[in-house]
Amino acid sequence: MYGTISGGYIWTREKGREDIKLTDTLLNSWKAVWVVLSDDGVEFYKKKTDHSPKGMIPLKGATLISPCQDFGKRTMVFKITTEKKQDHFFQASHVEEREFWVKDIKRAITCIQGGKKFARKSTRRSIRLPETVNLTELYTLMKDQDDGVRELKLEQDNRVFNHCFTGATVVEWLISKGKARNRPEALMLATGLLNEGFLQPAGDMSKGAESAEQTAFLDHTNALYYFADSGFFCEGYSSDEDVLLKEEFRGNIIKQGCLLKQGHRRKNWKVRKFILRDDPAYMHYYDPTKGDDPLGSIHLRGSVVTAVEYVPDAKKYDIDGNLFEIITSDETHYFLQAATAEERKEWIKAVQAVSKGGK
Repeated sequence: MYGTISGGYIWTREKGREDIKLTDTLLNSWKAVWVVLSDDGVEFYKKKTDHSPKGMIPLKGATLISPCQDFGKRTMVFKITTEKKQDHFFQASHVEEREFWVKDIKRAITCIQGGKKFARKSTRRSIRLPETVNLTELYTLMKDQDDGVRELKLEQDNRVFNHCFTGATVVEWLISKGKARNRPEALMLATGLLNEGFLQPAGDMSKGAESAEQTAFLDHTNALYYFADSGFFCEGYSSDEDVLLKEEFRGNIIKQGCLLKQGHRRKNWKVRKFILRDDPAYMHYYDPTKGDDPLGSIHLRGSVVTAVEYVPDAKKYDIDGNLFEIITSDETHYFLQAATAEERKEWIKAVQAVSKGGK
């Protein structure tokens, strides 16, 4: 979600003063919308493919509160209050996603207050990156499974961080691969990757290095980071009571995110949060607006997953493309929609790997 145009599905509800026209009559319940962060505001759309936004929240003079406790048991909520005192509530599907949005919106507000633009180009200028440096290519090399930065499961402060690595590991990799001549140069490159959103801070130490407009990358063995599009997930230590959990929840989390899922009975499409686990191979799906209990699970052992171009019994206006189908070993069919072609490709690859290797 970095740059002047960035977006993702998120749940929203609006609440305004009685003398403001944009009150509860616009959105009187929680709904999943496609949200885009631009230079000076937050736009939200019914679907990603829509050309015109349903509304726009100006960030000039706005304030942001996170976490927001206005809705009791509803978690992962943050609130934007505009200069005209209108409140806008958003709910992420997990902690990392909420922090991802909050971090960038705060930066955008600060940039507006200082008369600056919230854009990728400002990162290159602020840390004086040479024009010959291609951060996208560098990020691709870092993610190479054979020769890149290795993703690990690390324990810190009574938490387990999956698919992450230390700041010192990144610096040493940049030097060993000849991308930087020394540690200061490596730090400069790593800071560029961090502020462009390719890398994300994971632990308390790396998150504490964040400022309003820029985050300092730490060359430290206790500073944790992860790839922005990886399967990163943080969890607490297991207690004795966790032994009683169902077998299907014991696997490592490989990937998580939001997808559109077609219902088996009514054939309508709804946004669901999916969590993919291996060993045993399960994919659970949730309604993030109704707590932590899953709506259902898909046992992936022996399943087949493929990209498809159409869905039987689906209305044309419900189909935006990027479809894929999971057929389980008991011949149950699940039809899903990703937001982009690249996201569909990543989900198919992850599900295929888990279905072959997980029990």
